[in-house]
Amino acid sequence: MLKEKFASAKSVVFTDYKGLSVTEMNEFRRTMRAASIEYRVVKNTLARLASADTPVSVAKDSFAGPVGLAIGYDDPAIVAKVVLEYAKKNEKVTVTCGVMDGSYYELDQLKTISMLPPREVLLGMLAGTLQAPSSKMARLLSATVAKMGYALGALRDKRQDEGGEQG
Repeated sequence: MLKEKFASAKSVVFTDYKGLSVTEMNEFRRTMRAASIEYRVVKNTLARLASADTPVSVAKDSFAGPVGLAIGYDDPAIVAKVVLEYAKKNEKVTVTCGVMDGSYYELDQLKTISMLPPREVLLGMLAGTLQAPSSKMARLLSATVAKMGYALGALRDKRQDEGGEQG
């Protein structure tokens, strides 16, 4: 079952939860659940065995001491963001490392990733960037056609004025 979770996880953040009271642990789990993140405390030997042949295997050496795992199945950056925000509020929770999309990240790298905007925002920014050149081209072509229309209108008016003066 844990192996399946590791195989389907987009992100796994390793935490040290030493010193948390039962109430604090329940609050932490509620916070994780609210963000669609599963939080598990597992035995290191079991976790090491379950991580074999999964993307989490890159962090098999991190299964030492009391380890809590925040497992996310959607946006990988959200897991780091939520866990790090909670760790700021409760100093008993510390983040040690993480695995995102099969790559191992140290704490400093996770902090950087957690500052990124959500995936949807990044995709919107990309779409806007890709759309900008075509929008600009459409405006330029429209302006060129409009200028041509104004020039033809002015020429017609000029010829009508010249024709009216001669006749």
